[in-house]
Amino acid sequence: MRQYRHPAPDEITLPKVLAALSDPVRLFIVKALAQGGERGWSGFDVCVANSTLSHHMKVLRLAGVIANRGDGTRCFVSLRPELEEAFPGLLRSILKFSEGPRKAERSPNASPRTRSAASARSRGAKAKGLMRASSRAKQGK
Repeated sequence: MRQYRHPAPDEITLPKVLAALSDPVRLFIVKALAQGGERGWSGFDVCVANSTLSHHMKVLRLAGVIANRGDGTRCFVSLRPELEEAFPGLLRSILKFSEGPRKAERSPNASPRTRSAASARSRGAKAKGLMRASSRAKQGK
């Protein structure tokens, strides 16, 4: 199996790490590795093509976030311990805050106007769905 280039510990920089973690798919990969340790490359349940997953792995590897290890025809991925040494607590903090509220309805600090606008959009989408369902029923579909 081909061995990939990993950056030296002194080549790991904060801007590269933060840029690598700015994508939701890459953040999901890192979160899975943080929770479960080393995994096979194909052991990630992400809804992207293999070529896209390969690109995300490359970005994380070149940023110094993950390490690849070949074993026969399989490739295993793990978090690099050098990342924690270079930036203590960074990964833990990012993963902690990535689990926060995502919608305005869930945020207690969102303004009433934001919550009501989001709620109205939600009600509108539900009403459209109901209208489509009732029109299909009338048509006998």
